[in-house]
Amino acid sequence: MVITERNEYTFDSLFSGKLQCVQHKQGYRFSIDAVLLGHFIHPKPGDQILDLCAGCGIVSLIIAYRWSDIFLAALEVQPALAELIRRNIKLNSLDGRLSVIEGDVNQIRDLLAPESYDVVVCNPPYRKAESGRRNIGKEQAVARHEVKADLPGIIKAVVYGLKNRGRASLVYPAERSTSLFAELRKHGLEPKRMQIIYSYPGSAGKLILVEAVKGGGEELTIMPPMYVYEEQGGKYTLEMAKLYEP
Repeated sequence: MVITERNEYTFDSLFSGKLQCVQHKQGYRFSIDAVLLGHFIHPKPGDQILDLCAGCGIVSLIIAYRWSDIFLAALEVQPALAELIRRNIKLNSLDGRLSVIEGDVNQIRDLLAPESYDVVVCNPPYRKAESGRRNIGKEQAVARHEVKADLPGIIKAVVYGLKNRGRASLVYPAERSTSLFAELRKHGLEPKRMQIIYSYPGSAGKLILVEAVKGGGEELTIMPPMYVYEEQGGKYTLEMAKLYEP
């Protein structure tokens, strides 16, 4: 990944420059969890995909790059980030394949028709509203903390937008996985596939990637573990490095 800076914006280049992503230099910046989620899903040709809490649109951009025969809509509540998605659509010539829905995930019923999407993905704000450093900018706070959207509200939005038998994929902290699974099953989303992400061998699980099916039966596949770094303070593992390759 190559990063260059121009005034108030940062330009990130992924997949050997084949995908560009504009971000705010001083605002919220995407992290590795978005890259992991963008590679976790396996859409079918023609799938309509909804990206909730989209930020600058990085998850949608990665999915659009990897799968040329799907269509996406990215929902984002912060106007400045929604504008970044529009810029990234033009920058990557994705007009007609990726659109922007600007609005609050808690008001999703006013934004789109129910059960409109085959797949819903979400990299939600998953820090408690009162946790962590709160002296960060507003854009980062809303993107990272449960300020405008919490887990129950997000899962309700996922269910509303998802077709029956549709698939939802989320990335979430491993330490809060019991809360995620409880909310998924409470709302009729049956976990089907899960992968635990570790920082390096010997470390505790950091993140989980989960795919759930709306109205699905009880059957969960635990995928092999994934390590981000070869060792503490080391370089990316081959598996992680491949996620940035074209």
